[in-house]
Amino acid sequence: MVKIGTCVIFDDINTIEKKFITLNENKFDNCQLMCWKMELLTQESADLIKDLCNKYGVTISAVWCGWEGPAIWNFYEGQTTLGLVPVEYRWARVKNLCLGSDFAEMLGVTDIITHMGFIPENPNDSNFRPFCDAVRYVAQYCKKKEQYLLFETGQETPTTLLRCFDEVGEDNLGINLDTANCILYGRANPVDALGIFGKYVRNLHAKDGLYPVNGRELGKHTPIGEGKVDFDSIIRMLHEMDYNSYITIEREIEGEQQLIDILNARVLLEGYIEKYYKD
Repeated sequence: MVKIGTCVIFDDINTIEKKFITLNENKFDNCQLMCWKMELLTQESADLIKDLCNKYGVTISAVWCGWEGPAIWNFYEGQTTLGLVPVEYRWARVKNLCLGSDFAEMLGVTDIITHMGFIPENPNDSNFRPFCDAVRYVAQYCKKKEQYLLFETGQETPTTLLRCFDEVGEDNLGINLDTANCILYGRANPVDALGIFGKYVRNLHAKDGLYPVNGRELGKHTPIGEGKVDFDSIIRMLHEMDYNSYITIEREIEGEQQLIDILNARVLLEGYIEKYYKD
């Protein structure tokens, strides 16, 4: 049976327990732990979080590891600032992801997720193979710890993602399917994308949104059920693929409305899961 969880952002060691309390109060027993602050990826932090997991009955399904340097989430500056694609930031970020792998090992977590950036669609692009070399380095580092390195979808077409996996050539690559990002970046329909790379999916961001309306800015995030993602078909296909892992609700807003939208999303997702996983 699939398990519904949500995202927890680890940005302050002094406030992280409040977030686990919120998970417990709302009957979430799993989460993705997301961290962009490299200085927090320490043994001290790992020991605290393991204690909180035991105290509040929470499993960490994956560590979502960010990286240092600029990050501009649009179609222009995003090409030159995101992930491992920009040459000037690449090897510093490789080190960041290896640190994330170390932290995940401290937590006993096998899956590490990140955004890799706007992977060149043209395999003859001079940046394609050096980018794949960097991914291979991280994948091999993770493999020594029996971990999987997951690409969060969105900035590349599904076919480009497969081409990258073929070029990297490591068997511990996987996918965190962000259902909305496929749409927000205008790169794919998540239902069709799942049909292309479904065998690699190890976790999901259940998220909704609208297609871009201009050539510079991403599409708009929406609450689940108000965007273009066909969750009925997504859950049906997951069942057909014998997917029995995590579905992680992500709502990228702040304030009280965030939790309201997350809880509403859980109700909708539970309905689809009951429909297709009832056997």
